[in-house]
Amino acid sequence: MSGPKRRGVTRRETLGFVGGATISLAAGPVLAKTLLKGTGPFGAQAERHGLSIFGDLKYGPDFTHFDYVNPDAPKGGKLALQPGSWLHNQNPQTFNTLNGYVTKGDAPPRLELIFDTLMASAYDEPDAIYGLLAKSVQVSEDGNSFLFHLRPEARFHDGSRLTAYDAAFSISILKQDGHPDFTQSYKKISKIEALSNTHLLIELDGTQSRALILEMAANAPIFSQKFYETQDFSTSSLTPPLASGPYKIGRFEQGRYLEYERVEDYWARDLPIAKGHANFDVIRVDFFRERQTGFEAFKKGEVTFREEFTSKTWATEYEFPAVTDGRVKKMLFPSEKLPSFQGNFINARRSKFADVRTREALGLCFDFEWVNQNLFFGAYARLGSFVEGSVYKANGVPQGRELALLEQHRDQLPASIFGEVFVPPVSDGSGRDRSLLKKATVLLAQAGWKRRDSKLYNDAGEQLTMEILVRASIFERVYGKYVESLRAVGIEANIRLVDPAQYQARISDYDFDMSGHALSLNATPFSSADILFSSGSANTPGTRNWAGINDPVVDALIGNVEAAKTREEHQAAWQALDRVVRAGHYWVPGWYADNHRIAMWDQFGWPEKKPDYYFPVETTWWSTST
Repeated sequence: MSGPKRRGVTRRETLGFVGGATISLAAGPVLAKTLLKGTGPFGAQAERHGLSIFGDLKYGPDFTHFDYVNPDAPKGGKLALQPGSWLHNQNPQTFNTLNGYVTKGDAPPRLELIFDTLMASAYDEPDAIYGLLAKSVQVSEDGNSFLFHLRPEARFHDGSRLTAYDAAFSISILKQDGHPDFTQSYKKISKIEALSNTHLLIELDGTQSRALILEMAANAPIFSQKFYETQDFSTSSLTPPLASGPYKIGRFEQGRYLEYERVEDYWARDLPIAKGHANFDVIRVDFFRERQTGFEAFKKGEVTFREEFTSKTWATEYEFPAVTDGRVKKMLFPSEKLPSFQGNFINARRSKFADVRTREALGLCFDFEWVNQNLFFGAYARLGSFVEGSVYKANGVPQGRELALLEQHRDQLPASIFGEVFVPPVSDGSGRDRSLLKKATVLLAQAGWKRRDSKLYNDAGEQLTMEILVRASIFERVYGKYVESLRAVGIEANIRLVDPAQYQARISDYDFDMSGHALSLNATPFSSADILFSSGSANTPGTRNWAGINDPVVDALIGNVEAAKTREEHQAAWQALDRVVRAGHYWVPGWYADNHRIAMWDQFGWPEKKPDYYFPVETTWWSTST
């Protein structure tokens, strides 16, 4: 397939081979008749209204709405917010494209509001999805084939019908030209076929994880095939895409603001899965180059909802009149029960950071205790795991299933792996812990760095330098003491502040020494392991393997994660993976809090019960000022 530039693609035309998968927009007549008559690989398999990774579902086929919504929430009003660190790959300071599904450009957050997916997640279950565009799905006995039954009433915003042909087109184009989050995950899709307007067949190659079909069904936006006959999907674009979700693109000004407008006649508005959702008439996202400018906009009421990510601001700056007289509320909401991480990743693709002892030394120079006490008002705890706050985090010494997995690679692993898991050391809080800096100095010497005139050089005469890439000036204050400690052990360190566009470009091309990233994973993470840590993603531009991890043992453990057939096997595989990656010292672990710090103007209502696995402000809250 030559991509969306190709004109005149008919619905019965085979589009060729994409990454080894046969992608076609219509099945042959014999296959179609066989499948639609209930024979073939599905046999007598019943249609299912929902799926979960290990088979358990909270809601039955006759459920009326999710428990965490108010089904009678009023419609109307406006939510005005600004992006924050909850974003994944979007740039929180600007946007220059409305195509958030490729690597080019900086997309605004929440584009998923305008798109429907085959199925949708329940936020109070770790990995359950229920039918949206697809009213049901059949699963073959071997678990490799899926027949989605689409709702005939599904419509795009222009009133045109959304069909299985659009779904087949969408998944295939994401597999070929999409962001690496899609291309990496969809490698194991072997066939995508539209059998009719309402029947979509997906076949997997048999080596996939149990989560792949769920992640695809819940996360793959369904595009209009007709729209992309005249648009190039692979590039950035400010042309609003034709979509089918509860919102559409409204007014916007590149880099400044974007409004999502509620679709009054949204085709799915009366479905149980949509009840209590999409309550605001307008969701506006405002972009600010500087944090303080955004805070001032909130104080004036131009922004009405704000999640505060800066502890100093939360502790000292919410004393303006609207707070004291009650027009602005400060509240804490519990964090989600999701595995997550935050920290500064070291680019191990660069030869100067190839030695694990060098990377460990970099971590020892960061005095979290000093930063937390002097800059964060003691608001945070140190994290040490890539799946912090979850059962997947490795603890203590390996035992049971986790130990058995590690034993398979004992000859390729350091002996320390079989002892206590690595946790960041606790400093004396002085900002210059002599014992930790001494240990860092010893490690650097063991890695071959020799001190000359207070600087470090290798045998080739190359100096050890470290540039910390940041996109907001606030990080200059946070990492100032860290730079001092790095220089104290002989590393020529500095902080490089760049504009948002340059930052995103350099991250995508891995043009950095060290950069900070935060991410929350799915409650039952599968593909995250491959995207974050696999050798296959190490040198693919735009992936989240920021450190460039390229390790056959890590790859094997990722395979164990993806092959897990029970929750217990999945947990043990992640624990083994977490233990090994942490021992590689690919990052300087950051910090976390157990709650969301929320400030908002007193004009919102929200459901009594917050779901465990998401904080759905935009989708389940409502306006009280209409």
